[in-house]
Amino acid sequence: MSSIERGLYKTVFGYALNQIALPLKLVIPQPVIARVPFLTTNLDVRMGVVAGLLRGRVLDIGCGENRLVKAYRAGGGDGVGVDVYPWNGVDRLVEDTARLDDADASFDTITFVSCLNHIPNRREVLVEARRLLRLDGQVVLTNLTPGISRVWHKWAFWDEDQHERGMKEGEVWGFTHAELVAMLGECGFELKRSHGFSWGLNRAYVFVPSDGPAPARGATGSARSEL
Repeated sequence: MSSIERGLYKTVFGYALNQIALPLKLVIPQPVIARVPFLTTNLDVRMGVVAGLLRGRVLDIGCGENRLVKAYRAGGGDGVGVDVYPWNGVDRLVEDTARLDDADASFDTITFVSCLNHIPNRREVLVEARRLLRLDGQVVLTNLTPGISRVWHKWAFWDEDQHERGMKEGEVWGFTHAELVAMLGECGFELKRSHGFSWGLNRAYVFVPSDGPAPARGATGSARSEL
């Protein structure tokens, strides 16, 4: 049982039904799942898990259609969604999320929802996130391991993120736990906690700024380029 996922459902019945039905939810197109009473799409689960971790002023990098920030603002929160691709609903379209105009220490939470692997210059973007994050702030991200991600994206024929935008040079299918922690560590963060959900196939991570000075823009460490 995932405690972080249990909070998304009003009743134990709803939670139990969605846990039992997960294998079907993985093979049935998500637009169909969205029309079935009591079932929750994988996207809604992922967004709900991340939404439960938000606090303060939020920056969602790679926001897509900006569902996370829109829902957060509707509940009284303050946030902005940025992306390099012109999805409907994006607050701020930018050329490079490693070069944002916001002042240092502008945000309490910075999120990467199922997108860090799709950012070719991800290390530069993480260094920029470190600059923008307040000292007591947090980075929240979700990640599929490479094998699971590859299978899912090959099957998810309804997913515009894969079949409209496609995979670009420098994008990867995902990261192992060790790869993710090492990469974030090189960019000025340390792991605070992580939460598995959807039978542990997906995972939400919370990173906080590590001790010491923040890396300067352009400092990306010496890790392997394929990460």
